[in-house]
Amino acid sequence: MSKYLEKAKELRAIASPHYNCAQSVLLPFAPDFGISEEQAYRMGAHFGGGMKMGSVCGVITGGLMALGAAGLEEPAIANRFVRMIRENHDGMIECKDLLRANAQLGKEKKPHCDAMVYEAVEAVETILREEGILTSIS
Repeated sequence: MSKYLEKAKELRAIASPHYNCAQSVLLPFAPDFGISEEQAYRMGAHFGGGMKMGSVCGVITGGLMALGAAGLEEPAIANRFVRMIRENHDGMIECKDLLRANAQLGKEKKPHCDAMVYEAVEAVETILREEGILTSIS
């Protein structure tokens, strides 16, 4: 298990303070790109729960922030990351849709959101490795 995934699992296990989905994806990568954990926590504050309104899932916004912090600003990178998540969830990327589909399957919210966080962390890590970024810092 990578240090990024370990950190995400650690964050999701903490009850207080609560780390939302965006924070839980961004924060593991932040120190490698000169962002303190406190800054990452604050940056992601309004992106959990689909920007607190059921919009785009926080794992996507958190992942995009991590990729941007790494200097990957190309639209193709962003599109690739979003596609990686979308393909695993029947084309859904909105929090409200993902949570509704999960509830219809009779599953609980927290394990679903935790799994989404871990999936996004692994996708960010995959892209960073393929782009040659992690080899120079890890």
